[in-house]
Amino acid sequence: MASVWQKLKTTLAMIKFEHTLFALPFAFLGAILAANGLPTWRQMLWITVAMVGARSAAMTFNRIVDRDIDAKNPRTANRELPSGKLSVGFAWVFLYVAIGVFLLASYSLNWLTFALSPVALVCVLGYSYAKRFTSFAHFLLGLALAISPSAAWIAVRGNLMDEVPILMSLFVLIWTAGFDVLYACQDFEYDRKAGLRSIPARFGIKNALWIARLFHFQAFIVLLILWFATGMAWLALTGVVLIGALFFYQHTLVRANDLSRINAAFFTTNAFVSVILLLTFGGAVFLWRIQ
Repeated sequence: MASVWQKLKTTLAMIKFEHTLFALPFAFLGAILAANGLPTWRQMLWITVAMVGARSAAMTFNRIVDRDIDAKNPRTANRELPSGKLSVGFAWVFLYVAIGVFLLASYSLNWLTFALSPVALVCVLGYSYAKRFTSFAHFLLGLALAISPSAAWIAVRGNLMDEVPILMSLFVLIWTAGFDVLYACQDFEYDRKAGLRSIPARFGIKNALWIARLFHFQAFIVLLILWFATGMAWLALTGVVLIGALFFYQHTLVRANDLSRINAAFFTTNAFVSVILLLTFGGAVFLWRIQ
């Protein structure tokens, strides 16, 4: 029993299960905005299952295809596959199970979510190869996460005939690209030696930090447009202001000659963005309904 529990803990560590917090609130917000309130319990259940399945599949596939690269990088050599804590065979089985869970959830929502599920899988799995070919891999990661609010909207309404989910997805895409550029600064030297493509490897750390700032400024502008498009009142605007302040604070933590606080900028700060949006924009929906 202890070995089963330990294997479960190791598997959850491999897929960074706790980082589901980055994307799940965006899906919930997409569902709440689509329903103009609370979706049905069934919709919320299957949206949650789909998100967990998709993200678990994406992270597992990433770990499988990157295991040789991870083994050579001192920062990632202790990850579960290169260190031998989990076998590659087990990871493949877990990947297929996660894909199956995602497809089941998509089928259980509506015909359009199921019809588009292969497209979603191509996006979330295809990112893993991007760094080998293009410096714009950060945008492909952003696209993988950006699917969530629009997919949840489709799960509730059965269509995507509105600008609100598109704006939400655009925000997530640019926001994600910005923080992924920051995170990639840690691997600047290794990526250059290994011939991997990233914005820091191509443009240097100093320029990469400015590019990340530009991305987050653009994300803030998109968030303002989203607020105008939804027509929501003070609570949603409070969320916009808080996230703008969070972006500014995040970029004060990292300098070209000091990356020691990159984890605080990446993990701690970013975990709040989706939660703030859910509480403020989602809360504004319910305030509007009771007025």
